Amino acid sequence: MLERHPSALSSIVAIGLNTFREAIRDRVLYLLLVFALIIIGVSRLLSLLTVGDEEKIIKDVGLAAISLFGVLTAVFVGVSLVFKEIERRTVYTLLAQPVARSHFLAGKFVGLFSVLLLNVVLMSTALFSLLAIRGESPWPLLPAVFLIAVELVVVTAFALLFSSLTNPVLSSVWTFAVYVAGHLSWSLLLLKDKVPEGIARWVCTGLYWLLPNFTRLNLKSHVVHGLELPDGYIGLAALYGLGYGVVVVALACWAFSRKEFL
Repeated sequence: MLERHPSALSSIVAIGLNTFREAIRDRVLYLLLVFALIIIGVSRLLSLLTVGDEEKIIKDVGLAAISLFGVLTAVFVGVSLVFKEIERRTVYTLLAQPVARSHFLAGKFVGLFSVLLLNVVLMSTALFSLLAIRGESPWPLLPAVFLIAVELVVVTAFALLFSSLTNPVLSSVWTFAVYVAGHLSWSLLLLKDKVPEGIARWVCTGLYWLLPNFTRLNLKSHVVHGLELPDGYIGLAALYGLGYGVVVVALACWAFSRKEFL
């Protein structure tokens, strides 16, 4: 009989489910999740101690907690995913099967992002419940939460890329560096106008377009203060983030396919 090879989709789903189960057992994940839920609950106390609209402070702190702890989870769990497989040598057994390296890495991405999505849902539920108890409608926050999830697609993709190239410490540093640079990329345009004409301006422009522009995915101030958005903005921002994430995952698959295992 002919040996039946698994399809790309079934391989990715199987690896994704295994990664999801493995990440769910990670103690760091629960530590970060519990801490995030505590921060969201404490936001009620902070609103009493701070001058300003209580509901706005709760929304602002809650959304910031969802974003920050989602990124921390992506970094601390994601950067070790591939490295642990290589260190334990379980990757050799897996890749000895009829599974392409790109399918292996894509499955890792799907599994990790599923965990992050679950965390976002749990943290958002806590924030929405807190607002509902106070008689405030939480639904205007949905666009911001949705784009936070899209941002985590990009962060997860970078964590996976760096995890497939180096050790967890350097992977964490590089992923954090990309996250911070992505939120400050707007400053490159200001810097370009202040430097002399020539290569410096070209570098500023190149970095601006190369780095992820996370400010496009940040709607916290808009939803908290009820600011209007241009028609179609959320859809275009989501397409930008998802497209960027797909490119980074493809780059990670390419880099992993060329990696030599000792």
